[in-house]
Amino acid sequence: MAEAKAATSAATAANAADAAKTGAAGAGGMHRYRTHTCGALTAAAEGTVARISGWVHRVRDHGGVLFIDLRDHYGITQVVADPDSAAFKTAETVRSEWVIRVDGKVRARPEGTANAELPTGMIEVYATEIEVLSQAKELPVPVFGEPDYPEDLRLTYRFLDLRRESLHAIIMKRLEITRDIRDRMHAAGFNEFPTPILTASSPEGARDFLVPSRIHAGKFYALPQAPQQYKQLLMVSGFDRYFQIAPCFRDEDPRADRLPGEFYQLDVEMSFVEQEDIFQTMEPILTEMFERFAGGRPVTNDWPRIPYEEAISRYGSDKPDLRNPIEMQDVTEHFRDSGFKVFAGMIAKDPAVRVWAIPAPRGGSRAFCDRMNSWAQGEGQPGLGYIFWRRTTTVSGDAVRAFELLTEEQRQEYDERHGVWETAGPIAKNIGDERSEAIRNQLGLGSGAAVFFVAGNPAKFYKFAGAARDRVGTELKLVDENRFALAWIVDFPFYEWNEDEKKIDFSHNPFSMPQGGAEALEGEDLLSVKAFQYDLVCNGSEIVSGGLRNHQPELMVKAFEKVGMSREDVERDFGGLYRAFQYGAPPHGGMAAGIDRIVMLITGAKNLRDIALFPMNQQASDLLMGAPAQATSKQLQELSLRVIPQKKE
Repeated sequence: MAEAKAATSAATAANAADAAKTGAAGAGGMHRYRTHTCGALTAAAEGTVARISGWVHRVRDHGGVLFIDLRDHYGITQVVADPDSAAFKTAETVRSEWVIRVDGKVRARPEGTANAELPTGMIEVYATEIEVLSQAKELPVPVFGEPDYPEDLRLTYRFLDLRRESLHAIIMKRLEITRDIRDRMHAAGFNEFPTPILTASSPEGARDFLVPSRIHAGKFYALPQAPQQYKQLLMVSGFDRYFQIAPCFRDEDPRADRLPGEFYQLDVEMSFVEQEDIFQTMEPILTEMFERFAGGRPVTNDWPRIPYEEAISRYGSDKPDLRNPIEMQDVTEHFRDSGFKVFAGMIAKDPAVRVWAIPAPRGGSRAFCDRMNSWAQGEGQPGLGYIFWRRTTTVSGDAVRAFELLTEEQRQEYDERHGVWETAGPIAKNIGDERSEAIRNQLGLGSGAAVFFVAGNPAKFYKFAGAARDRVGTELKLVDENRFALAWIVDFPFYEWNEDEKKIDFSHNPFSMPQGGAEALEGEDLLSVKAFQYDLVCNGSEIVSGGLRNHQPELMVKAFEKVGMSREDVERDFGGLYRAFQYGAPPHGGMAAGIDRIVMLITGAKNLRDIALFPMNQQASDLLMGAPAQATSKQLQELSLRVIPQKKE
């Protein structure tokens, strides 16, 4: 609420002067609708006559005196009408969300009724005339407060939903953020280039939205999944630093972290750069942007560079939440030839098997360990083995009374100094005290801690291990939710194994440069080749993806041949880029930052649809405008199209 009011106050300061300038436009020297916005009047205006217009936020009847909170984009002004006012009869008729014009005298609020939280809270407007500009039917969704209404109903009446103070403020915050990014990019020497929306289909990992051509019957344009090829072509054209707040279109199934249909990204490309140049250029831009809108929350200034393989082994994710201090470790050797036959047998049978430990400081109770075990079973796992430790002290005689007088903190300190370790849990019984103690020492755990174990081929279990790490951190309240933790994830694999198609495929962006160049693609183990490909993660979300580009045409062909595409395929699917590289292409690279995710992180919005103006629902339907819709017979005929009904199964 305070943030929304602050945003309103800032907007008022910027716009009140413009509104006042229009005051002489109407008859009698007064503008037809307003001399001031509903956020502009302060104690300095006391005694003046003002005209304001807006929506009736609410009406309150205090003993026959009517108080109308009048709202517009800039704020709220209290309007008063009593039976002595010529406006009273009209005031009695107005209802919530009617649009009205009010003329009246600005006066100080009576003693004890001022509202210091509102910019207009020191004054009120005593109404002398009220004109109803527009009436409102009974609202299908309320705009006052934060109602928990079905999402589809809110999206159908999005124009009403957007009137809510919190949502209105988020949208304005989004505009501030994008304006700030633009200013910083221009200051850093970048130029904003618009790229085409109607383009050619390009196989980049997602389905295209196709647009049929009327002039070229039977042919289709595609909406761009990203301006990837165009921004690279701009570098070949000699433009050195490009950026764009770009709309991107992907016909994907619904995803929790992306709006269906379209999304926006800060698209960036630079010529004659290495990976570190891009990092050094973009880090201050994004850090300063976060700091401006963080509301005092700390922002990581020195972003670590974490190799992909290290991120997987330490955090179980390539987008780790670094606010969680838990780091996993490999403890395979402690289980080799141990008494815990389940893990020992797996290790002996398959050299790819590893055992990972997930430490849980303060998790050393049977109740917590059992809860984690039950959670794992709910995730489809057989369970989650664990060990936990306590350090206990035995006291007797006269020391008992003294020990009882100690605080809990003092007792723990005494236990740490003088107590003996007590190890518990089913795995501890099987591997023995010596191995258990070795695990505790490796992980650096103290009294009251636990550790959970996951075993198998890491390629198959790392996501579950990462989820367990997240669960432990959340359950034990170890995550510092009041800061922004950013890091680069680097050295992504260039290729990956496509299990569905039983072949090698690109792991990330097919236009990235392989580390080691052409020689790296000559080896037998293509899955070990790294790419100059990187992501930026923040609080467990990927907000940037980028890389250095493969700007050498023969190396480009070679890279695609490894995934089964021929030279002819490359020339057909990426002809513009391939031809351009024949005529002198500079080394170049860049990135794309997800605007929607950045706004969501900064504002604390819980749903991506709360940071977009007119989003679709999870079924990719625009309930407000009724899209997608059937085309008319005439439209289909002009496009040389015929709709084939789908067969019912």
